Amino acid sequence: QVQLVESGGGLVQPGGSLRLSCAVSGRSFRYAAMGWFRQAPGKERDFVAAISRSGLDTAYVDTVKGRFTISRDNAKNTVYLQMNSLKPEDTAVYYCGARGASYYRASTDAGDYSYWGQGTQVTVSS
Repeated sequence: QVQLVESGGGLVQPGGSLRLSCAVSGRSFRYAAMGWFRQAPGKERDFVAAISRSGLDTAYVDTVKGRFTISRDNAKNTVYLQMNSLKPEDTAVYYCGARGASYYRASTDAGDYSYWGQGTQVTVSS
């Protein structure tokens, strides 16, 4: 069984930075394309960033391009989301997702992800 555990969320002032981590256990991490999504109160879960199995291909929603960076360390079974120049509109619960083993491409569609973590709260406020 695959388990994903997010960490690194918290309260930060506008313009600040956070790094989210997602630790994967239960199967060989190197086979999983991974993604980060976020959900604000009363809204749907939205795509933020994704990374392919190899780590060579990434994708971002337009609103975070140039500010957020997704990366992975297959030796540590961990995927990261470095978030810089944070804005109040980035406030949400951030979820890490993993695709099934047959799918190596990064995907922007939450429906393509088979496994999810419990989420970590990110609050950007002065």
